Amino acid sequence: MNRLFILADGIGCRFRFSDAVYAFTLYDRSKGENTMDVCGRLRALRERMKECGAQWYLCTSEDPHGSEYVNAHYHDREYYSGFTGSAGTLLVGTEEALLWTDGRYFVQAEAELFGSGIRLMRMGDAGVPTLNAFLEDKLQEGEFLFLDGRRISASAGRELAAAVKAAGAKLRIGSDPAWDLWEERPADSAEEILLLPEELAGKSFAEKLSEYRDALAGAGAVAAVISALDEEMWLFNLRGRDVECNPVAYAYTVVTQYGVSLYVKEEAVTDELCAFAERECITLKPYADFYRDLPKLRFDGDVLLDPERINYLIFRMLQRSGIGIVGAPSPILFAKAVKNESELARSEKVYLKDSAVLTRFLYRVKQRAGKEAMDEYTLAQELDGMRLAQEDCYELSFPTISAFGPNAAMMHYEATEEHSAAVSGDGFYLVDSGGQYEGGTTDVTRTLALGCIPDEQKREFTRVAAGMLALQNAVFLKGCSGRNLDILARGPVWELERDYKCGTGHGVGYMLNVHEGPAAIRWKKREESADTPLEAGMILSDEPGVYVEGSHGIRIENILKVVKRTENGDGEFMGFEPLTLVPLDKDAILPEALEPKEKEWLNDYHRLVREKLLPFMQGPEEQEWLLCVTEALA
Repeated sequence: MNRLFILADGIGCRFRFSDAVYAFTLYDRSKGENTMDVCGRLRALRERMKECGAQWYLCTSEDPHGSEYVNAHYHDREYYSGFTGSAGTLLVGTEEALLWTDGRYFVQAEAELFGSGIRLMRMGDAGVPTLNAFLEDKLQEGEFLFLDGRRISASAGRELAAAVKAAGAKLRIGSDPAWDLWEERPADSAEEILLLPEELAGKSFAEKLSEYRDALAGAGAVAAVISALDEEMWLFNLRGRDVECNPVAYAYTVVTQYGVSLYVKEEAVTDELCAFAERECITLKPYADFYRDLPKLRFDGDVLLDPERINYLIFRMLQRSGIGIVGAPSPILFAKAVKNESELARSEKVYLKDSAVLTRFLYRVKQRAGKEAMDEYTLAQELDGMRLAQEDCYELSFPTISAFGPNAAMMHYEATEEHSAAVSGDGFYLVDSGGQYEGGTTDVTRTLALGCIPDEQKREFTRVAAGMLALQNAVFLKGCSGRNLDILARGPVWELERDYKCGTGHGVGYMLNVHEGPAAIRWKKREESADTPLEAGMILSDEPGVYVEGSHGIRIENILKVVKRTENGDGEFMGFEPLTLVPLDKDAILPEALEPKEKEWLNDYHRLVREKLLPFMQGPEEQEWLLCVTEALA
């Protein structure tokens, strides 16, 4: 029998949540990208394009759910280009190939694309056209562009279609004609789906569903289709293991005012999930049936689709069925971003433990610098091991960035066992890491000065620290967005006539994706997050930096909780409280480059770090070191 359709009767939990999550293992960095025969793969792709009558082929970084980090099963862009960054779009023509990526990856992409014949398109740089502008100018009338419509958002897909149409060309978004060319494609995942206990979630599925239906009605919709995995996990209080570092399970969801259908992989269904579905009147359906069912769906009114969070193929299939569509941000985004009291309380405890682990690791690095051989990869493994050795930490929240010297200038650098620089001599060592815990998701970056650092670089570090502290100590009126506040962190860096080509801060999930919307802290306007007001209960990162290609990188990242401070005749004033409690390296600070107020902020923060972390230090040496590095600057 197909267990997917047989709901259990009176079955208890087959396993506890905590029993299941401990099955996670250390992240494997041994990918072997250096062996990729990119040129040969591009030749094979062009042959297939010729057979299908296509002049252009577009390959995105996404899976069918728009995930930021994707299962290796969907790493086609990496397979064809050799570029391993998490964000990028590859366009292959019969005579040329180009890859668009953002400023986080410029240095990395230059190195990884070398010799492939693929031209790097540095997004945001002067004179570099957007993908759509390039297509509108380059495509010839009657040409065909192939794209897997499942792997681009509805918003991006519509803009792309408009550019192709303007060029007089045609867009095909059906099944990927080159899918089978990757003969050794990693298997897709179908891990067991886990039910999150209500004491961890802080709110029941029934409560969330009721509020979601109210939000749909408020938006003028009677139904919704959801494909963003973190939204589905949050709504149902489920978690999964289908994407490395992101506790999500593959699923599609259809919600109406009278029913809920959850499309999941049969192999992922447990007796516990069946019992939960029966209890909550959720109809479980096979994941593979979703696209077959789409054209058959009928609603009593309009259906809500978030154009940024639903894929283009879903949008077009429903549109062609004649169903009315309300294109609007998903109500789940905002609800998920504002953590409830239980989530906040557990996150505070998790961040304290996580901060202690990182602080103890930094102590080890500082003590061994110049005395013992160290390298980036081994240090990352050491920190990962320390974090995962904690009882309630079950996975990393992203692959640890452990970078020394010039490698730290690559924002998302990842050392491998085969390619790892020695951490020795003079330079900055940057480590960006985090974990998935029973009770929260962490993310923190620190930069250490090892050996002799030039005053110019110390000045950069000092102004980055000043920017981080300025944002952390901000006071602002309710209604302000991240765009209103970005200048506080970026201003001290701009004073040096430098900039970091990324946002200052992102939302952080709760036992979910380490990056989440809708709120963000950045100066550039983006429709989906530029003007989202910051609300009490949101958790966001604060991470200004300086990145000098070929020389060094500096990033200091704290995670902040948005809080209400006071309310008076002038309005409701908001602020932040730091969840991250890790000392900043005073060896890299020029006291004369700090304003009196900035020095006060640093001393106050270090006083808090000392108070909270001292009980976690193991032995008198660690305790003495913490007391020393948190001493107030005169």
